[in-house]
Amino acid sequence: NLVTDANRSIATLAITTLLKTGSEGSIDRLMKQISSFMSEISDEFKVVVVQAISALCQKYPRKHAVLMNFLFSMLREEGGFEYKRAIVDCIISIIEENAESKETGLSHLCEFIEDCEFTVLATRILHLLGQEGPKTSNPSKYIRFIYNRVVLEHAEVRAGAVSALAKFGAQNEEMLPSILVLLKRCVMDDDNEVRDRATFYLNVLEQKQKALNAGYILNGLTVSIPGLERALQQYTLEPSEKPFDLKSVPLATAPMAEQRTESTPVTAAKQPEKVAATRQEIFQEQLAAVPEFQGLGPLFKSAPEPVALTESETEYVVRCTKHTFVDHMVFQFDCTNTLNDQTLENVTVQMEPTEAYEVLCYVPARSLPYNQPGTCYTLVALPKEDPTAVACTFSCMMKFTVKDCDPTTGEADDEGYEVKYVLEDLEVTIADHIQKVMKLNFEAAWDEVGDEFQKEETFTLSTIKTLEEAVGNIVKFLGMHPSERSDKVPDNKNTHTLLLAGVFRGGHDILVRSRLLLLDTVTMQVTARSSEELPVDIVLASVG
Repeated sequence: NLVTDANRSIATLAITTLLKTGSEGSIDRLMKQISSFMSEISDEFKVVVVQAISALCQKYPRKHAVLMNFLFSMLREEGGFEYKRAIVDCIISIIEENAESKETGLSHLCEFIEDCEFTVLATRILHLLGQEGPKTSNPSKYIRFIYNRVVLEHAEVRAGAVSALAKFGAQNEEMLPSILVLLKRCVMDDDNEVRDRATFYLNVLEQKQKALNAGYILNGLTVSIPGLERALQQYTLEPSEKPFDLKSVPLATAPMAEQRTESTPVTAAKQPEKVAATRQEIFQEQLAAVPEFQGLGPLFKSAPEPVALTESETEYVVRCTKHTFVDHMVFQFDCTNTLNDQTLENVTVQMEPTEAYEVLCYVPARSLPYNQPGTCYTLVALPKEDPTAVACTFSCMMKFTVKDCDPTTGEADDEGYEVKYVLEDLEVTIADHIQKVMKLNFEAAWDEVGDEFQKEETFTLSTIKTLEEAVGNIVKFLGMHPSERSDKVPDNKNTHTLLLAGVFRGGHDILVRSRLLLLDTVTMQVTARSSEELPVDIVLASVG
């Protein structure tokens, strides 16, 4: 009864409650009930209903056809940007979660962009079509919708359409001649961005080389764009005979959406804002300022989260952030003294490795007054005799001089005494040597790397009883990025293939294809490829 309440807020709450608590058998009836209701509420309430439908899709994936048709009927109605974006997000999530719904969903989205007034949504859908369309049973049916955007839309959407066309040409040899004809027409476009993209993609596709297609069209750059800008600027300020090395640029830490911002007339353009430095770039600057770390080269990776080496309630609180370089690791210890009657001086963390790591030097925190954080560092060299032995456990001990002080004035005694304080052990794993990267098209990246350095081994995971647990453990252990949503295991399956992508320190791509079979336990066949032999050996040695 509350669904028909005159207060639309109450009615919306009633509908969303029904959607969240309804059974699979009641979905058809609910959709009919909502249809008449949707035209009577504002966009704000419609977004709430769409979010509830999205949750329902995840709960009952077999009802995707009914829910998709309902969402598409809503998409054709009038509505603002937030409302339409919520529907598009929901349809895309259904496509990603349910392979059977892909072609239906893409067809609905194709029809939507024929009359879409929102640039951001149009470019996002074009990006999705370029990513998923070539993998469908009949990819040519999407070309008309994409090329219509080149003919009918403004520059931002035309640029997105050109990129989508290039992805079809890069993955389908039969369609390539037609795609080249369409791109040649785009070379004469009025907009610089559209012309540049068309010219670039045309030249790459005409080479007919899979490696070029993978590197420059299907997967693109994996570096941080602000980091690339800073590195190029630094390179121009310091003239060098050496060519610019792309491996010196930090990797992108988040996937980059292929969208252009709204263009601004030149007369109204503002001065470009300074791009905020990333966490890794801040660490790079801090470490470069330490004299002992000169000559280590560019910082490859900083651990995403510090590791606590003490309890938070203890008298001394120590957290460690691991920084990986090509041949070294720096351990940054952030220390806090919680005793108000002591000042600590010359604080270092002494480390003893179990493997072939070599401790080179300690950089102390000169003074650690009460409740004022300080930082000390330990520099270690990576194993050289057995470079595959990257996993290691370090025993850690904090050494410092204690000087008693007056809690009220903070004035310390002249004399002090030495103290050793045992910390928790610190683990270094293979994940500390690999940076996650996103490969939108894993097969293209696999072909691009080639099989020169490919190795394969089979392992039995005797303690693991489900494929989901196996996938989760492998992803966490290797520290690589799951490609093409392969970290999602379909229901009622006893086989699965996990695709992982990363970059090993030194800038070498590393790809892993892990085939899993569940019987009584999980059997795993691991195939690893890289542009160098060492990363492959390290992955297989670590898994073994």
